[in-house]
Amino acid sequence: MFGFVPHNIELYKLALIHKSASLVLEDGRSINNERLEYLGDAVIEAVTSDYIFIEYPDRDEGFMTQLRSKIVSRQSLNALAERLGLDQQVIATHGAGISQKHIYGDAFEAMMGAIYLDQGYDFVNRLLINRIYARLLDLEALTRSETDFKSRLIEWCQKNHYQVLFRTGPEKDASAPNHPVFYCTVLVDGMEVGHGIGDSKKEAEQHAAFSVSQYMTDEQCASLLDRMDRLTRRSADR
Repeated sequence: MFGFVPHNIELYKLALIHKSASLVLEDGRSINNERLEYLGDAVIEAVTSDYIFIEYPDRDEGFMTQLRSKIVSRQSLNALAERLGLDQQVIATHGAGISQKHIYGDAFEAMMGAIYLDQGYDFVNRLLINRIYARLLDLEALTRSETDFKSRLIEWCQKNHYQVLFRTGPEKDASAPNHPVFYCTVLVDGMEVGHGIGDSKKEAEQHAAFSVSQYMTDEQCASLLDRMDRLTRRSADR
């Protein structure tokens, strides 16, 4: 799959065990890929930062930060895992793929953590950049895509002198206690303008911000808020 022979195959086996299929040791500890996922997340971010810095020598920090966010997003890592065939190797209980949408992206992170421990940073750097990113990533498409809807909404509100608030918390009606779902409401100047749900607070807030972008254009939003401002002033005058 990755074009090399591992030194310690046990690391790679562990990287494929989702928490839903954890192995329980005699002392009660659960073994799964979460620790490797944590390590791989840091490794991928470091390598990706290096990659973007070299590929775009004339771009500013804001551009590089946004592009890195797109590359390391759960959606992007899920897609990479599936293109590599990693989704066919993950060990999970039935139903885990439905309740945990990012299972393959998590396994990809865990696998990069395993490769880092097994082969070292320089090796995983070359593997990610030359074998995976070069073949499977479309940088031009990523630079044109819009994924950080929360930042876009915040910037728009700052530009137009509005206050924006993301009110986020656990979904009360979530049916799976082991897989919490978060619900977010976006308020602009105290008015509810969007809603979203997700497996994490960050995802719920992005979905809520996206719902605002789908609901109305910038001009429509500005017009609506201006009307609300006028109504509020009239009520205060009365």
